[in-house]
Amino acid sequence: MGLFGRAAGNDPGFFRLFAAAGSNALRAAELLERLMRSWPEDDGLGREILIAEQDGDRITHDLIHLLNTSRGRPPIDREDVHGLATALDDVVDLTEEVADFMALYGIEAPMSQAEQLAGILHAACRSLAEALGRLDDVGSLNPYLVEVNRLENEGDRIVREALASLFAGGIDPILIIRWKDVFERLEEAIDACETVAHILEGIAVKHA
Repeated sequence: MGLFGRAAGNDPGFFRLFAAAGSNALRAAELLERLMRSWPEDDGLGREILIAEQDGDRITHDLIHLLNTSRGRPPIDREDVHGLATALDDVVDLTEEVADFMALYGIEAPMSQAEQLAGILHAACRSLAEALGRLDDVGSLNPYLVEVNRLENEGDRIVREALASLFAGGIDPILIIRWKDVFERLEEAIDACETVAHILEGIAVKHA
């Protein structure tokens, strides 16, 4: 039995919705990585990412609605439900913004660092999805949260390398501005994953 014990058995749907939010973030990140590796061929991936973003909005709405209408105490603190739902929504929103910027700016080919960052985002979302699927047993979350932190550090390193290569000289200033926007959104999406991990870590400490 998980550390929430009977509270998990009486859960009106929070754990199910958070697991769905984690799966949806993973799907969006997987689609973005595929988009980066096949760009400029889209094959409808951009549209699928947008659908994932809309699904994420619906899940967030359902979580907040459940928080506001369910009787009794939720299995985790109310502020944690709200913070976790919002942070997960940010992950998917930022993932969709990356795909949107690629199309909006008419980028002809991805930089290798963008492909690497999309891969890191995908891996971070995979760890979060695993953790969220085990939210009723907070004692099992730590390995997944440590991995998200490691991936965020790796992402920071790649972003620094990417920006250095942009400003190394010989690149059209307009192209620099466009790629800088893309890299910043990728970095923010990975940072949002770390925010989710920090909230989960706080939940684990409270319920240890």
